Parts: sequence; structure tokens; C-alpha cells
Amino acid sequence: MIAWASYPYRGRVVLVTGAGSGIGRATARAFLEQGAGVAVLGRRPEPLHETVAGFGTARVQVIAADVTDAGAQERAVAAVVERFGRLDVVVANAGTSEPSRIDTFDDDAWERLRSVNLDSVVRLARLTAPPLRAAHGNLVAVSSIAGLRGDWSQFAYNATKAAVNALVQSLALDLGRDGVRVNAVAPAFTVSRLTQERLDDPEFTARLLDRVALDRVARPEDIARAVLFLASPDAGYITGAVLPVDGGTSASSGTPRPL
Repeated sequence: MIAWASYPYRGRVVLVTGAGSGIGRATARAFLEQGAGVAVLGRRPEPLHETVAGFGTARVQVIAADVTDAGAQERAVAAVVERFGRLDVVVANAGTSEPSRIDTFDDDAWERLRSVNLDSVVRLARLTAPPLRAAHGNLVAVSSIAGLRGDWSQFAYNATKAAVNALVQSLALDLGRDGVRVNAVAPAFTVSRLTQERLDDPEFTARLLDRVALDRVARPEDIARAVLFLASPDAGYITGAVLPVDGGTSASSGTPRPL
């Protein structure tokens, strides 16, 4: 089991985007372990089937779709509601990253980052607001501590994640009276397919850990547990929150760890 705690998700329906690997995969499996029906969305079907392996078919829906395709995203949400008859939790996890320096960054790169990290979240929130209102459900966005602080050579990624954080806070205000909660988790550097190459560099990993109070890199399961909590009744009076799940990374002012 991914989570230590037990949550009342049996009979609830969850949609997780970017569910083919990393945080999305761990989150989808965590909800399945808690008894939820889970729709997993990603660009390629093979990794999605790996995500839901071992959970049978009754509580699983696999949707191959690109979140940057507005029509595909709309059809995906409609398919989930048609299949399960409801939608209680939306986890907007799909994201991408690439280095950016102001002198060489071009419009195509900005479009790639913005369309995945921000535009797809806005669209997903709009499409899922009606069923979430009906269920008094909630949306959890997977943001980043990169949306709270700056990083070297990552200004574009940071800008998209900062926008997600502000989006979450504003949506929480707009949807609160409808009984819908909107929150975000803000991970630090997390083990994934996209980050493994950098983590394989011992010098980089040593420098990274110098900034992490808990002295280890986050695992996808660490983030999934936080999502489970924020979407649960135990977090019923939490909305508009951006919760750092970063091992204490953002607690530092940047001063190096004492030798």
C-alpha cells in the first residue's frame, strides 16, 4: 500500500492526468488501493495499462489523450462521466519541463510549456466544474515549489507553475460556495523518468541533497500521499492551499548546509 492511512474513497471516481509514470502513476494507484474508481489519462496507452495493472477492469478506465488537444480533453472528461456516472476528484498532474534562458528561449518552447503546464489545467478545471459541483468534489493540481521561488535557467517552467498556484487560489474562491475545493501540491525535485538522468549524476545529486532538509530525493509515493489527504474529507476545510511536499527544501533561505 502506498498510504499508511485509510480514506473513504470506495464508490468515488477520480480522474488523473499524466498517469503513465511518476507522480501520476503513484497517485492513480494510491486511489485504486483505497477503493476508488480511477480514470487514467495520458498520451500513450501502454504506460497507462501498466499503471492500472493488477486492479482488474471494473474500477479502471484508460484514456489515451493529449491534454494539449482541447477536443480530446473534452471527450475524455465526457467519457469518464458517462462510464462512472459521476466525478469526485480531479488530479491535474500532466506537466513538462525544459531549460529556458531568456536570450535563447523561443515562442515554440514557451507554447510547449504553457500548453501542458497551464492551459490544460485551465481547460480541465472548466470541463470538470459541473460534475465536481454535483459531487461536491475537489480538484488537486500538481504544481511545484518552482512556482514559489526562482530557479536558474528555468524561468519559463517557474512562470507556468506560479500561474497554476494563483489559478488554484482564485478557483478556490470562485467554487467554494458550490462545495468544490481546489488545492495544489508543490513537490520539489522528485524521482521520475524525466529526472532520472540528472539524478544519475552523483555531483548533481549531492548538490541537490544539500538543499533538502530530509536528505533524500522525493519519491512519487511521497506526493501521492499528500494528494490523497487533500482530496479526502480529512481536508474538508482546506481550500486554496498550495502545499509544499518538498522535504524542507523551501524552508531554506538558500544558505548552504553547515559542513
